Amino acid sequence: MIALVAALCASLLLAACGSSPNVNDETAGWSAQKIYTEAREEMRGGGWDKAIKLLESLEAKYPFGRYAQQAQIDIAYSYWKSNDLASSVAACDRFVKLYPNHEFLDYVYYLRGLVLFNEDLGLLGKVSRQDPTERDNRSARESFDTFKILLDRFPQSKYAEDARLRLKYLINALAQYEVHVARYYLRRGAFLAAANRAQFMITTYPNAPAQEEALFLMMAAYDAMGLTDLRDDTKRVIDRNYPNSEIVRNRGPKDNRPWWMLW
Repeated sequence: MIALVAALCASLLLAACGSSPNVNDETAGWSAQKIYTEAREEMRGGGWDKAIKLLESLEAKYPFGRYAQQAQIDIAYSYWKSNDLASSVAACDRFVKLYPNHEFLDYVYYLRGLVLFNEDLGLLGKVSRQDPTERDNRSARESFDTFKILLDRFPQSKYAEDARLRLKYLINALAQYEVHVARYYLRRGAFLAAANRAQFMITTYPNAPAQEEALFLMMAAYDAMGLTDLRDDTKRVIDRNYPNSEIVRNRGPKDNRPWWMLW
């Protein structure tokens, strides 16, 4: 009997604790509209951390309805603006999974591509004197894939034109990256790796401006390995497509910058 009474008292105590208001919750008693309005006000003033907290509170208290859905989009945007890129991408991925047919899905794809496009680490990061083979261009490739999805699924989206421009830039940047790595291998005497990397660039990005140099590097690598037939075949391709190639004439591009600097 004593044990039963003690158990009942304990359960009542826990219930009382659970029902007591959280004194640290400034949004206690607020409607979804009020929380969202306050969060948007913080966003307008650049208070990204505060906005994220409010939006997360809104989503937790009112998980259904249009405010919760919009809150998830705004959370992804706020994470991006607060420079928490990984959380922003994760928020975009979560939204795509939860709402695959949402009317603003094109914007979420655009935002995801934009976040990855501006990633400070990897290929599109701040230029530094770093060996290109040590860089991780995964963000650039993911950005490419995301913009491609946007254009394939929403070709008439108001974000499509900007996505096309960024996609074109990414193609050229990724192609140039492959060329620089091929040049690195050539200078290190890794001729087979240089030829393979240059060939990969040509087949993967066939219309990129860096194709001319990739062909030259491939020709030079074949020549260094004594593969004269492949060298001559590559030279014929260069002569047919770039009859006045300055790269071939100068035995490489004229550029006074460190060889791995893309821009």
